[in-house]
Amino acid sequence: MDVWQLVLVGLVMLLGLLSVLVPGAPGPAILWAAVVWWALSDRSTSAWVVLLAATALLLLNVALRSLLPSRRRAAPRQSLAMGGVAAMVGFFVLPVVGGVAGFVGGVYGAERKRLGSRRDGWASTRGLMRGPAAPLLVELMTCLLTVGAWIGALIWA
Repeated sequence: MDVWQLVLVGLVMLLGLLSVLVPGAPGPAILWAAVVWWALSDRSTSAWVVLLAATALLLLNVALRSLLPSRRRAAPRQSLAMGGVAAMVGFFVLPVVGGVAGFVGGVYGAERKRLGSRRDGWASTRGLMRGPAAPLLVELMTCLLTVGAWIGALIWA
């Protein structure tokens, strides 16, 4: 696979990750399409394994979505966006665990800034994590794991 094609696949994956943060945007579908594009172009065993794992992860996301609270509840979009960006950074700084810690830390930081006190920020963060932030975190983590598997296949294959 050509380097420019890999860059384009990476950019489509980034678009898919950012689309997860936008309500109603098909972020996981965009990400899955990028993995399919890469697997069909690369045709190596590792590419097909990543495609299979990505499909399983994203189907798990769909299955879990019905068990979690709705994302449609009113929530500060800036706080959720800050949590999403912090999760993306945290995932690559401290793989997997950093994604969850970054998300919660980002939501807390945005809520503390918005509400003005540590106590109110933490109470609001707990409320968001029990409500609309939990499904966003699950969806974002499945997408981040998919991107991580793709990057791992590129490095080690």
